[in-house]
Amino acid sequence: MADIVKQILAKPIQYADEVIKLSDQVSSFRQECQEIKLKTDRLATLLRQAARASGDLYERPTRRIIDDTEQVLDKALTLVFKCRANGVRRFFTIIPTAAFRKIIQQLDNSIGDVSWLLRVSTPADDRDDEYLGLPPIAANEPILCLIWEQIAILCSGSIEERTDAAASLVSLARDNDRYGSLIIEEGGVPPLLKLAKEGRMEGQENAARAIGLLGRDPESVEQIVNAGACQVFAKILKEGHMKVQVVVAWAVSELAAHHRKCQDPFAQNNIIRLLVKHLAFETIPEHSKYAIPSKQSMSIHSIVLANSNAMNVKSGDGENTNRDDYPNHITIGNQTTSQMQNVVANTLAMKSNITPEGKNGENIQKNTKTDHHHQQKHKHHDALTGNSIKQNREFEDPATKAEMKSMAARALRYLCAGNVTICRSVTESRALLCLAVLLEKGPDEVKYNSAMALMEITAVAEQDAELRRSAFKPTAPVAKAVVDQFLRIIEKPDSELMIPSIRSIGNLARTFRATETRFIPPLVHLLDDSEPEVTREAALALNKFAGPENFLHDIHCKEIIKAGGINHLTTLIYFGELMVQIPSFILLCYLALHVPDSEALAQENVIILLEWATKQPNIMQGEEIENLVYEAKKRLELYQSRGSKGYH
Repeated sequence: MADIVKQILAKPIQYADEVIKLSDQVSSFRQECQEIKLKTDRLATLLRQAARASGDLYERPTRRIIDDTEQVLDKALTLVFKCRANGVRRFFTIIPTAAFRKIIQQLDNSIGDVSWLLRVSTPADDRDDEYLGLPPIAANEPILCLIWEQIAILCSGSIEERTDAAASLVSLARDNDRYGSLIIEEGGVPPLLKLAKEGRMEGQENAARAIGLLGRDPESVEQIVNAGACQVFAKILKEGHMKVQVVVAWAVSELAAHHRKCQDPFAQNNIIRLLVKHLAFETIPEHSKYAIPSKQSMSIHSIVLANSNAMNVKSGDGENTNRDDYPNHITIGNQTTSQMQNVVANTLAMKSNITPEGKNGENIQKNTKTDHHHQQKHKHHDALTGNSIKQNREFEDPATKAEMKSMAARALRYLCAGNVTICRSVTESRALLCLAVLLEKGPDEVKYNSAMALMEITAVAEQDAELRRSAFKPTAPVAKAVVDQFLRIIEKPDSELMIPSIRSIGNLARTFRATETRFIPPLVHLLDDSEPEVTREAALALNKFAGPENFLHDIHCKEIIKAGGINHLTTLIYFGELMVQIPSFILLCYLALHVPDSEALAQENVIILLEWATKQPNIMQGEEIENLVYEAKKRLELYQSRGSKGYH
């Protein structure tokens, strides 16, 4: 940095020396040239002072100010050189007096700019809290000067001053997107990250919040990630104070929300694992044993499934035992626990009983002493480093703990969005179990962010068959616990979690077995909801049950008709808003296509409705809908022209 600044300063210093030298050789406008000489001499002194302090100068304003100063000195040199002309050339050289006034004013401005640059690059203790003011260069854009000042303080100020400067940048970034862009352009991200890494708690919070606010577009996020945000955030999430970790988790969610390409760098820096640890803390027991398993290790779903099967064999229950009654209470001795608690307990018990040697009891005894030695060594290491998550968090107030879980779930939501690899890592960990528990028992904000995270994971699972099979097996207790929570929510009116829960059920439509029809009636009931958005989401979810991509579409279509779906759909198509009409019309076409012999379709004169819809341009949007309604009409005409066969 110092060498760069010296190179920037070399040319203006040379120009200043030339102006001083030529000012003594002029043959006209002597008084004006002497005034230029005095101003230039003072400016040259400041420039040399800047060159000596080049290691402390803040580069961005230095470039702007020195570039402007160089242009002013070049003009001054040209003007003074004209005053040296003699003879005929002098006679024809006309220099207006205003030119001297203008150059002198510009030299004054440059003196003010360089003086401000030296002051702003000096630590506050050395300048005795002198008010910096605004340099002349900032006359047209004062906010730029304020940004320069705060970033300069971030670079060279004390911890307290840097904390206040970060708070000022938070305020600027929150007020205006352009201010945020200027902060990034003027080099504000590296000193903010340094403060987040090295500062005290308040300074770290301010720095992390500023970084989260700055990442408002893909380009900005990319610059922030390239500056090393992933490494700094990972360190804080592992070792930092929980209040700082809350802000960091929020910042991660903001960056991931605005640029999906940053998901993988965060994952590569262990952010996913750390976020899930925060979810697991005091949510499920033995959170310290959480780990995302390697490819060689057994997935959590196989563990839960093995445990569940063992329990079912022991109790003599079948595959679908208690599947339809949530919450189901199981009595263990004199204790009663909910199904969710049972899933948690069984999952963790089975996980802890698995060893690398498998079922060999001799290996367990053989390695007891070694394991004890490693545990003691690990505990000693935690005591020395102070990095134990339990030590750092167990004494936090409940509000901070809840906010931490909320922000961790929010960050996972945006990190999982559209990313199969991250979703696979999350579902192979205890995250699904944690999210299911939080969806049931967490505070409102925690529930909402947990629901949104699950919605993103299920959306990826809908598109990826392997993830769908591994993470959401119908027989897996953890997956069952998740979908049971969704069912409980959609059966409860006026829930803020309604829309993400409906979408998640729709995303998982292809995972449910033929006997798993309990989601259809509540979704059909929501077709009569007063909120158009809820009605639309219910119709879209039912389309995923009834569409041709679903292997069990015939069974699901019959269940939709049985639950009274035809009556709701005809009303929505005739009288509903456009956002509801189209998905409702597509669903009705699926019912006609897959169950054309239904008596309910005949009684509601669906074939007449389809004919009416073909004349409505707002409904007939696109070739796919035209083909679908054509096939549906053809099927209805084929079956209903022979008389209704009835529907059972």
